Amino acid sequence: MSAAAGKASGYEHGTWQTVATSTVSAGGVEFAYRELGPAEGRPVVFLTHLAAVLDNWDPRIVDGIAATRRVITFDNRGIGASTGKTPTTVEEMAEDAVTFIRALGLQEVDIVAFSLGGFVAQVIAQKYPTLVHRIVLAGTGPAGGVGIGKVPQLTYYDMLRAAIAREDPKQFLFFPRTPAGKRAGRAFVRRLEERKVNRDKEISVPSFRAQLKAIKRWAKQPASDLSVVQHPVLAVNGDHDRMVPTQNTEDLARRLPNCEVVIYPESGHGAIFQFHDDFVARTLRFFS
Repeated sequence: MSAAAGKASGYEHGTWQTVATSTVSAGGVEFAYRELGPAEGRPVVFLTHLAAVLDNWDPRIVDGIAATRRVITFDNRGIGASTGKTPTTVEEMAEDAVTFIRALGLQEVDIVAFSLGGFVAQVIAQKYPTLVHRIVLAGTGPAGGVGIGKVPQLTYYDMLRAAIAREDPKQFLFFPRTPAGKRAGRAFVRRLEERKVNRDKEISVPSFRAQLKAIKRWAKQPASDLSVVQHPVLAVNGDHDRMVPTQNTEDLARRLPNCEVVIYPESGHGAIFQFHDDFVARTLRFFS
């Protein structure tokens, strides 16, 4: 195991804008990660979305949860500053995430998972139930879920629209094109730019394509038996999610034995970013 220079006793204080990036070696990979918040208590591990690196997490969500909980975010294999080749299946991504969690010596974690990260979290909960305590699944859906197979086409389409409009693609992918949605999207993108130094590497094109391939495979898989996931789950989405249609969140609620659902109004895939204050408060209550 290795850690970035200057990091003391495996823990870093600070805010999302300033916290150092560290590394840990496991399974032939140098995983890049950041952690902040109280050193005591069960850690909250964040699992992120398609094409995302460390700097794509909303600072208001990370800092908000880290106000009372130890938060750990990381780049999975081949993403951002982490080494290795990005897998083309969600199952392999889940194995890599477990390798990272265990490399930090963690015995049990809570999880906040968004979009693709939510696919990964479901596999972890099914295969490694004792590693997980509680799970937040945001903007995600089950294997074989409705509309998930359209994510690659929709992503490329919105990337083109964003290029024409000279805007960030996330403003199209994550937020509705309503006045309120556009304002929320612009504010979210500005927050992502708050960290000025020691930013993460952008995702590479091969890694992006590998993730898209994994999503397409997830979309074609038969539905898994989510009744085996006995953990408390908070499923969150916007009422107009174009990427992973909202009915997938409702499907998760029907199939998970212990699931609470929150659907935010007039919002899309990035509802947790549009309503970040409420999401943080709900998540902290759920974990406590």
